[in-house]
Amino acid sequence: MRISRRPHCSPVRSSRRSARGTRTLHATLAALLLLPVLGTAATASASAAEAGDAAGQQKDGHFGFAVIGDVPYGAAQIAAFPSMVDRINAEPGLSLAVHVGDIKNGSSPCTDTYNAMIRAQFERFVAPLLYTPGDNEWTDCHRAAAGGYDPLERLAAVRETFFAQPGRTLGAAPITVGSQAARGLPENVSLRRQGLSMATLHVVGSNNDLAPWTGLGLTSPTAEQVAEERARMDATTDLVRETFARARLRNDRAVVLFQQADMFDPTFAPTPAGTSSFNRLVQVLVDEASTFDGDVYLFDGDSHHYNVDQPLATGSRWLGYYDVKGTADNLTRVTVDGEEQNTDFLKVTVNRPGAGHVLSWERVPYAS
Repeated sequence: MRISRRPHCSPVRSSRRSARGTRTLHATLAALLLLPVLGTAATASASAAEAGDAAGQQKDGHFGFAVIGDVPYGAAQIAAFPSMVDRINAEPGLSLAVHVGDIKNGSSPCTDTYNAMIRAQFERFVAPLLYTPGDNEWTDCHRAAAGGYDPLERLAAVRETFFAQPGRTLGAAPITVGSQAARGLPENVSLRRQGLSMATLHVVGSNNDLAPWTGLGLTSPTAEQVAEERARMDATTDLVRETFARARLRNDRAVVLFQQADMFDPTFAPTPAGTSSFNRLVQVLVDEASTFDGDVYLFDGDSHHYNVDQPLATGSRWLGYYDVKGTADNLTRVTVDGEEQNTDFLKVTVNRPGAGHVLSWERVPYAS
């Protein structure tokens, strides 16, 4: 049985468009003069929209992508992971797959052998696979149960295993993508498909690795730890700006971002000790989304429970929590199921131009 979910529709933004006018165009062109050339991918046929959309939108879709995260966790899911890959491969209409990080749980050893096993499974994906790392595979590896590793050494190991060929996706049929390898982040990639500007952002839980490495006996972040986080967030926020700038220039329908960290977890009471690193990114998301005329989607994992909301829309409590200036009513956040809730993958369809919203999706059980 498939459990369908209708996405949020984007609000009408025509009045905003006229108010910005030439100023936004000039700002976009100026920004683009500073940007490197990003890789692009071939386009595919557009997908169908839902009932009530413009005429001709009722046809079956032919372009979509799968999103998973926080999997496999524990022995049972590790054993079942090949069959999960097989089920995603068998789903029609998927031209891309995305893993939003945490390829293991936080209490198992962070070994090279494990990483190599996951890489072998990633190569079995028929569609090109994007992977953005999570905290469990490097940030949290200081924990005794995870092996008591130096997290920065494990970050280097993750990059060596999964990103040895910068500018190429994983999977059995890799494609060329834009990459921030020149800035030391081959995992931050960008591509364009079906009028969507897409990017993976290396942003993780454990306060984006500003949480102390207590497993190594530390009670505060090290200077090296702080420097790595700052450089990675600098590059990531630049990538967000670049992605939006190119989307504006191309008149793209949507910007789609993928990351591991759930910056807006509704299931717990946040504290600055766990979220302070996200403030800058949240403000950049508001700045960029609020001056973009299309839809914006942020797919994440981390909190393990499927959730759809608009965390930066007018009236959201997160605006005050992060002390954000402005709002982003056109940004929809989608959290995928993970950990023991990972009994399904998210199938996302790109709807035809003229539809009321750019993306729609459904949770597809692996057992179906």
